[in-house]
Amino acid sequence: MDQPSQKIISLLPAATEIICALGLGQNLVGRSHECDYPENVKSLPVCSEASFGNDMSSSDIDRKVKEILTEALSVYTINKETIKQLRPDVVITQAQCEVCAVSLKDVEEALENLLDKNARIISLQPETLEDIFNDIRRVAGELGASAEGEALFESLNERVDIIRHKLKFIADKPAVACIEWLEPMMVSGNWIPGLVEMAGGRAVLAQNGKHSPYINWDAMQAADPDIIIVMPCGFGIGRTLKEMDILLALPGFAELKAVKNNRLYIADGNHYFNRSGPRIVDSLEILAEIINPKQFIFGYEGQGWMKFGM
Repeated sequence: MDQPSQKIISLLPAATEIICALGLGQNLVGRSHECDYPENVKSLPVCSEASFGNDMSSSDIDRKVKEILTEALSVYTINKETIKQLRPDVVITQAQCEVCAVSLKDVEEALENLLDKNARIISLQPETLEDIFNDIRRVAGELGASAEGEALFESLNERVDIIRHKLKFIADKPAVACIEWLEPMMVSGNWIPGLVEMAGGRAVLAQNGKHSPYINWDAMQAADPDIIIVMPCGFGIGRTLKEMDILLALPGFAELKAVKNNRLYIADGNHYFNRSGPRIVDSLEILAEIINPKQFIFGYEGQGWMKFGM
């Protein structure tokens, strides 16, 4: 590696995972409040915090976020004093979603005249699986770890190819709806529809590479998917279970094809599907297990996903 001594602050959980997967974990000197994987990064100084508590309901979080953005404020606060003390050479953030993590604009404003040296800002903005893989290689290149980036890319791509090859001659593609937020209802866009297709399904109500859309309940009933996977952004399985009553109370929910056929699932949106890092391939493997259980058993059930019985 060409630059082993550079100090890195990651303000994006996916970026933290990329850095560690590249073997550069020892260069991390700070993290966001949401960076929690691998386990050892939890001991790093925290350089950001949310402007509201995470113990609120889905509808309250949505309302609060919209209020903050309407007032042209940031959803997150950056701890400038901590960053000043850490004196990073590189800060990694994102420009994909102001709600999901600290934004590029916030970082640029926070770093202005803050440090006694110029810190490079690397900003990620992936919308598809290909973008995520390109980001991994780009981060590797910018951090002087191109060889490690290529090796990581190859190992991830091999796992994707295994799934593609095994499903090559399977014609049956069930309709799959992935729910990214419960109230108001939002369906998973960006890279998720592409992953669904690779895993042998047919994504409904959202398009690959496009932002996640809000939908009304009538649209879900009209689509009547074969499989429903609930994967709220930032929620683990336990947190999602606490809010499943929102879905159960919807008129006609029990009559949906997926529910009647016992194909309603909960997945860990926080650690897998919402993070655009190396574990996005784990997310693909989870989808393959759910959509084509006869072809795939990767061992994620109970930890990465579960079937929800009515």
